[in-house]
Amino acid sequence: MDRQLPVCVRPGEQLWLTAAQAPVRRWPLEREAPESGQVTSLVEYLPGAHFPQHLHPQGEEILVLSGVFSDESGDYPAGSYLRSPAGSRHSPFSAQGCLLFVKLNQFAADDRQCIRLRPEQQQWQVLPSQQQSLLHSHGDELTLLVDCAAGAALELPAQVGGELLVLQGAFEALSPLAEDANRVPLPRHSWLRDTCLASRGLVATEPGRVLLKLSTLRG
Repeated sequence: MDRQLPVCVRPGEQLWLTAAQAPVRRWPLEREAPESGQVTSLVEYLPGAHFPQHLHPQGEEILVLSGVFSDESGDYPAGSYLRSPAGSRHSPFSAQGCLLFVKLNQFAADDRQCIRLRPEQQQWQVLPSQQQSLLHSHGDELTLLVDCAAGAALELPAQVGGELLVLQGAFEALSPLAEDANRVPLPRHSWLRDTCLASRGLVATEPGRVLLKLSTLRG
């Protein structure tokens, strides 16, 4: 998996895969190997889905997109953000079903913070053309939610890489192909990764929200 290469995945451009362990479907966005290594994906728990207890060798990061996700620590509605550090274990389930954005095995070795952050606990900062809520920071990595007004450009630091997932509304971005001057529509649940996100000229075509992860891309 070469994270120096730009990637854009939009709804309808990838197939859902059925997991063998539980009534769960996965939509892989990036992965090192089919069942191991670093993985970023959308995961759908069907109603009543339950996973047996399992280990997170290098951590697990979750944003609940819809429904209610549960484990031994509680119930987490849409908008909740969870981080389980390396070596942690849990038995996740969902009584009503849920859709998740999940990143596996991508924690820094010294990042031991456990986070269970529900929407009402998130703090928002109001800026001229957008609002943002910091979910997590460690070293050069930042994870935040950003709300943009229609027509507003997503304000990003220059020469910083990372990824974003469109959570609400719609955005558009410049094509990663130098010979293509067209702008690419990014509807809800589109995922974009680039070593310089600012160069993609991201603009909200309607009021929208993104999950934004900024860092030095490795791998």
